[in-house]
Amino acid sequence: MSMPTSQNAVPTPRKPWIQHAAELFMVLALVGMVIAVFVNVVLRYVFNTSIVSYEEISRLLFVWLVAVGSIVAAFEGSHLGFDLVTSRLSPQWNKVFFYVSQAIIVVCMVLLLHGSWTQVQAGLDSFSTVLGYPLALGAAATLALAAGMLVVSARNLRRGTAQPTTPPSVDVE
Repeated sequence: MSMPTSQNAVPTPRKPWIQHAAELFMVLALVGMVIAVFVNVVLRYVFNTSIVSYEEISRLLFVWLVAVGSIVAAFEGSHLGFDLVTSRLSPQWNKVFFYVSQAIIVVCMVLLLHGSWTQVQAGLDSFSTVLGYPLALGAAATLALAAGMLVVSARNLRRGTAQPTTPPSVDVE
């Protein structure tokens, strides 16, 4: 199969540095989880033991991975969408439903932000069983998720659409 020529290639916009940092964090979190779980599986089946702290580490990394991944997916406009109703509407009604959905998202994220902040405050005095880190560290993931989604929603409202400005590039070989 032939590779596309440069005249057919669509220029992709540069990603913001914070998106690169988030993607790097997700890669490192996933690698850390895989190593922690793999080591524990081998230790359990071969030596009939495990490293208990690895379970806490992988759990904490998973929570942060989901939170950061959700923000990145929302920023890219790649969350799963349901358009059975809106695809049959006129552009004017489509715009109305867009603003209503963004308002619902903002309300939900404000509630999540408030609840997460309460959990972070409560978690400052509670500590994990094995490693002893403050449980606020886990609750802070939902705090970051709510704040990140509010930023994405504000950007969508400013632009008037949740769709990415350019379609994601797909490499075909």
